[in-house]
Amino acid sequence: MLNKKRLLTPGPTPLPEEVRLALAQDMIHHRKSRFKEIMQRVQGHLRELFGTTQPVLPLSCSGSGAMTAAVYNLFAPGEKVLVAEAGKFGERWVEIARSRGLECTVLSAPWGRAVKAGDVAAALDADPDIRGVLIQMSETSTGVLHPVREVAAVTRTRNVLCVVDGISGVSLSPCPMDQWGVDCLVTGSQKGLMLPPGLALLALSARAWDKAEKTGTGCFYFDLCRERDNVLKNQTRFTTPVNLIVGLDVSLKMLLAGGLDAVYRKQWALTLFTRAAVRAMGLELLAPENFAWGITSVLLPEGVDGNEVLRLAAEKHGVYMAGGQDQLKGRIVRIGHMGWVDWADVAAGLYALDRSIVDAGGYIGARNYLEQGLAVYRAALDVAPGTPVSCPAVR
Repeated sequence: MLNKKRLLTPGPTPLPEEVRLALAQDMIHHRKSRFKEIMQRVQGHLRELFGTTQPVLPLSCSGSGAMTAAVYNLFAPGEKVLVAEAGKFGERWVEIARSRGLECTVLSAPWGRAVKAGDVAAALDADPDIRGVLIQMSETSTGVLHPVREVAAVTRTRNVLCVVDGISGVSLSPCPMDQWGVDCLVTGSQKGLMLPPGLALLALSARAWDKAEKTGTGCFYFDLCRERDNVLKNQTRFTTPVNLIVGLDVSLKMLLAGGLDAVYRKQWALTLFTRAAVRAMGLELLAPENFAWGITSVLLPEGVDGNEVLRLAAEKHGVYMAGGQDQLKGRIVRIGHMGWVDWADVAAGLYALDRSIVDAGGYIGARNYLEQGLAVYRAALDVAPGTPVSCPAVR
């Protein structure tokens, strides 16, 4: 059977036609006036997206490269950091920090749960020498949303930097840097920004820039102070990924055309749609609370192989989703609903999940899960993003 292919992974994500056409334009030179005009426009939009008056640096790398750049520029070997670890990418913070020679205190939470701001405060009280908190905004491996706003409220009154991995969070749920007191925020191009992989974005607060200038980086390529000097001239320090910046110019225009509230309202509604439908199927959610707005992790019925479910969804229904990592491998399916994804894509993904679980030997009892999910979706569009919605009567 011929099916439309739908990419519902937590990155890479689908590309709008306008972005694909922008990426296909003739090459321009990254040191000439036309490119500088694009960079200037992109900077204005990025500062709006990040909620900061500081420059937002484009880096030619994946999101993990930006995480590495943050650690190497903000902390010197021997300094102490607190790492919130509740998934695969919390573990990555630990690996990067240790590669820089930092002392790590790890604050762990079970995979599927968020760390608590009170526990962060207690850890900082216990060790006044800690100089940074490294945390995910959205833990992509589990679909958990950490309480970044509350954590930043703890760090902003101390000599402690709040460093946030927003790779699967920026442009999906709010994280206004200056308002919340976030000191470093990074993201990647291939998630909510509707671009191919290969571009990372990083912003620092004023006090983080002060720390970076005093610390000095241990890396030639990721020297953020020198990179900032070039960005302020609408340039990048090294050869620019020109086509990705041109595509970013288009994707940011699309995202911000109706304002950030509209972006977050859509993402919140898609998230509640997915979660309500999954519950109506009789399935469990890995993150019952404190959940990310761009990804939903679904626990599979006992005895159902997650790898087989993913294979069937792709081969029989044309829907590509992601599985679990490490101890969750084969136990969960991660449905991405970020970026250039709408309610029809989510509905197709849910149907593919239903049929693939059944074909893999599982059981789905409810048959009206799409109706229930869509009822929640419609209700969520009428409330402020982040407002809980109960399931209306299905008509």
